[in-house]
Amino acid sequence: MKDQFGREVDYLRLSVTENCNLRCIYCMPEDLKNKKEDSLTIDECYRTVKIFSELGIKKVRITGGEPLIRPNIDRLLGRIRDLDEIKEIAITTNGILLEKYIDSLIENGLTSLNISIDSLDEKKFRKITRGGSIGKIIDSIEKGLKSNIKIKINSVLIRGVNDLEINSLVRFAVEKGVDIRFIELMPIGCASHLKGMKSHEVIEVLEKEGFTLEKGSLEKNLERKGPAEYYNIKGKESRIGFISPLSSCFCDSCNRIRVTADGKIKQCLYYKANIDLKEILRNPEIDDKKVKEILQYQIFTKNRKHEFNSGLLNDKKKEKRIMSSIGG
Repeated sequence: MKDQFGREVDYLRLSVTENCNLRCIYCMPEDLKNKKEDSLTIDECYRTVKIFSELGIKKVRITGGEPLIRPNIDRLLGRIRDLDEIKEIAITTNGILLEKYIDSLIENGLTSLNISIDSLDEKKFRKITRGGSIGKIIDSIEKGLKSNIKIKINSVLIRGVNDLEINSLVRFAVEKGVDIRFIELMPIGCASHLKGMKSHEVIEVLEKEGFTLEKGSLEKNLERKGPAEYYNIKGKESRIGFISPLSSCFCDSCNRIRVTADGKIKQCLYYKANIDLKEILRNPEIDDKKVKEILQYQIFTKNRKHEFNSGLLNDKKKEKRIMSSIGG
């Protein structure tokens, strides 16, 4: 389905929990306690995906918080897999629990994984994640690669924290034969006081380290209309991607819509949600046909672009929730 600006919206990011087993400094406050789940039920998540699939959604990414702490997540994947319209089922995870669950996830239809790694140094990794173990994540990547699942590494660079690890992160990705994507820090919630790095700054660092980067073909970059701009590494299979929503706005090709764990429909990360899907789904007087009409309107009226660069920090339209509560 196309929105009012002619963009084909075929990608749903569905958060299944606000809770997490880490407290990354750009995502969640250190003292934030995991709360009792008040998320969409597994049945409601499935119903949401099913109705969205009838509107043209072809790819579903399961997010959080940390989605692997949600009970029965593999069962949800299995039900989504059986929808003819859905061609891809992906999960974004911190990888801590991945080794334990990856076999079941693949069995139930998982097609790809994005795994967050912001440092390969154990001490620094614990500092960024406030408790994570890089060893567990590397073990999970190894198991995923043996299972032939498609894996990408996501890294958020923060000045003064891990900005000196660009070289080691890329070399790790090259060693494993996977793509790595550097995601520009978003000034939301806990990250509002941190400073990230722009893609051209990262490229300059890599070129000084001896990497020869070649811009990927336009066709490759626009595959699935994703936000990443990819560079090939001369002589290597791995690619380096840059997701730069601030310095290189990709709103004109945005193809996604989000549903938060508590059922809010988000047309864009920047703007507050104004539709409570959970309330709608639990209303016995609203059938699937009416829900479909509501979702169709939400897709059609997607915002033209975000306003992160507008300087209106107190803008009433801007999302104030922390990243983990909106699904990233």
